[in-house]
Amino acid sequence: MNVQGKHWRTIWPGADGESVEIIDQTRLPHEFATARLTTLDEAAHAIRAMLVRGAPLIGATAAYGLWLALRADASDAGLRHAHTTLLATRPTAINLRWALDRALELLQPLPAATRATAAQRLAARICDEDVAINRGIGEAGLTILRALAARKPAGQPLNILTHCNAGWLATVDWGTATAPIYLAHDDGLKVHVWVDETRPRNQGASLTAWELLNHGVPHTVIVDNAGGHLMQHGQVDLVIVGTDRTTADGDVCNKIGTYLKALAARDNGVPFYVALPSPSIDWTVRDGVREIPIEERTPAEVTHLTGRTAGGALATIRVTPEGSPAANPAFDVTPARLITGLITERGVAPATAAGLRELFPDRPAGS
Repeated sequence: MNVQGKHWRTIWPGADGESVEIIDQTRLPHEFATARLTTLDEAAHAIRAMLVRGAPLIGATAAYGLWLALRADASDAGLRHAHTTLLATRPTAINLRWALDRALELLQPLPAATRATAAQRLAARICDEDVAINRGIGEAGLTILRALAARKPAGQPLNILTHCNAGWLATVDWGTATAPIYLAHDDGLKVHVWVDETRPRNQGASLTAWELLNHGVPHTVIVDNAGGHLMQHGQVDLVIVGTDRTTADGDVCNKIGTYLKALAARDNGVPFYVALPSPSIDWTVRDGVREIPIEERTPAEVTHLTGRTAGGALATIRVTPEGSPAANPAFDVTPARLITGLITERGVAPATAAGLRELFPDRPAGS
């Protein structure tokens, strides 16, 4: 996608053939910088510290992290250690486990001498597949946007509300929730995006807004609590969010605050869609509220904010009283009953077990 007119992916092999490079998302939106990863520990840190984030990109980075690990130690013990280390970085996004287990299945039977090369090829394939999946989501979602735009009075934009960052920064390219928006904008459809700030890490205000600005998509940043008000006043035509894990029955786990947007959308008759790449489906889980582990992140993300001062310097400030404790659950679960539809690379499905199985009949029963 576009950064000042140049196409970028979020992750790519280093020119030296011995590293992988990423966009350091902790520096955005105030500075565009890249980082070079050369070891297992550096890849694990990039995931844990959120230099990379978003379920699809976490999976892709983990795949490349295995390659970096196997370059140093391709033994059975080295492979198991790398798998365990990377799996422990983020507990909620299913793409992490999906990518690592896929790699393990491929690599375990191979001779140690060939594992690193095979891991590198698999990581590149996972990245290319992710781009194709997200483009497919974009094309499926574009049909929805066109239908809703056709009902609008001439000249009025289609107002879309999104939450957190399910953009190209959360994937290898295109994004999930943003893919239909980018395609619509590029196709000449008049769209406008309400961008939730998404406390506590402000991925909407810092990442989604930065993406849309670079791509030229009209947008407005709002505080998280403004979404319901806008829906009440007819200023939201639909909501599109991403997902870090979706159950076999259609419950969706996404950034904290998604559930509240779904409730407001239901109360105001606003369609609520989830952009769902198939690797984010956890076919082994049915009840999202009870079965999906919710990552609890550091309270410092709640108690402190980082931004650019009037003088141009970056500064971190405390916004809560010293001594006040803070809780920081990173995700919540939106029940399937609140979801209008799941936008996948194979089309749009109802948020039901039958709807998902119809689009993905190739999944083994009970998996």
